[in-house]
Amino acid sequence: MFKVRGVVLPEREERTFWIDGDRLRTDPVPGGDLIVDGGWILPGLVDVHTHPGSTDTPEDPFDEEILRKHLVDHREAGVLLVRTPGTAGRIPDWVDADPDLPRVHSAGRWLATPNRFVPGYGREVTEEELVAAAVEEATAASGWCKIHADWGFDYPPLPFEVLCEVVKAVHAVGGRVATHCQTAQGTRNAVLAGVDSLEHGWFLDQELIDHMVHNGTAFVPTLTVFQDKIAEVRAREDSPRRDWALKGCEGTLDTVRAAVDAGVLVLAGTDSYPCGTIATEVDWLIRGGLSSEAAIGAASWTARSWLGLPGLVDGAPADLVVYDSDPALDPRVLAHPSAIILRGRVHRSRRA
Repeated sequence: MFKVRGVVLPEREERTFWIDGDRLRTDPVPGGDLIVDGGWILPGLVDVHTHPGSTDTPEDPFDEEILRKHLVDHREAGVLLVRTPGTAGRIPDWVDADPDLPRVHSAGRWLATPNRFVPGYGREVTEEELVAAAVEEATAASGWCKIHADWGFDYPPLPFEVLCEVVKAVHAVGGRVATHCQTAQGTRNAVLAGVDSLEHGWFLDQELIDHMVHNGTAFVPTLTVFQDKIAEVRAREDSPRRDWALKGCEGTLDTVRAAVDAGVLVLAGTDSYPCGTIATEVDWLIRGGLSSEAAIGAASWTARSWLGLPGLVDGAPADLVVYDSDPALDPRVLAHPSAIILRGRVHRSRRA
């Protein structure tokens, strides 16, 4: 039993929390040392698009030691909850049982039909097998599945009718569908099919943005990975592939601005290595038009609520991160937490 005290975001109220096992308590509980006194307290940060256990080299197999390292890297950055929209292998049970690792909401293995993903990197199925496979991954994981609606610019996207059947079947078992989209038609098919989250969302137009608002579709633009690639793509030899990639990368910030203006739920996902760079994604979201507080929420309380977890309320999981100064005034401090408490265990504290 111990206590923490500080100013809570987003409410901006000073509060004291008692950490009772792995739960937060807001009513006074006898005893307990005050280990954090002052600072700014946030619900644990969230990365809603990350692939721990895999690398950016498709030839490398899913590795449980790499998985552990990636999750520790997230934790040390204050990321205490991750959503994995596809991994090369299913997340093993020991991850959830380890109190020192972030909570993981998994979408199981990447699902890809022929020519719509890197060969051998995900679970390859035919279009006829996709619906059953999507239901299987969603029910075997955390209620999510991940579909590749397209891959590259020079191969047809997943047919709209097939994607509609996937969404219908997964929703029927209480699951949700995340969809990779980097072509205009793939993005259009995904939005109109009613997917739950649009990953990347290149070439998203205003008509589709309006559909997303109406359907409650979340947008995870993964700005970090694309903004970092713009210079490299520009340097490539001129070709249709280069033009497609450059237009997609360069258009992401404008797309986010339009989505924010329309009221789409925009969330923070890095989709890049090394893991634990969520502060960079928050910075890009701010450049894309989110207020500082909204961008931080996209990587904290808003994302946690979207994934079905409460914020800093009585009985909530004792997952919180503390900063020396207000991250809404200076988002750069997100990269430097002064205290990290995960599942009621202290992993860092210099505020005692």
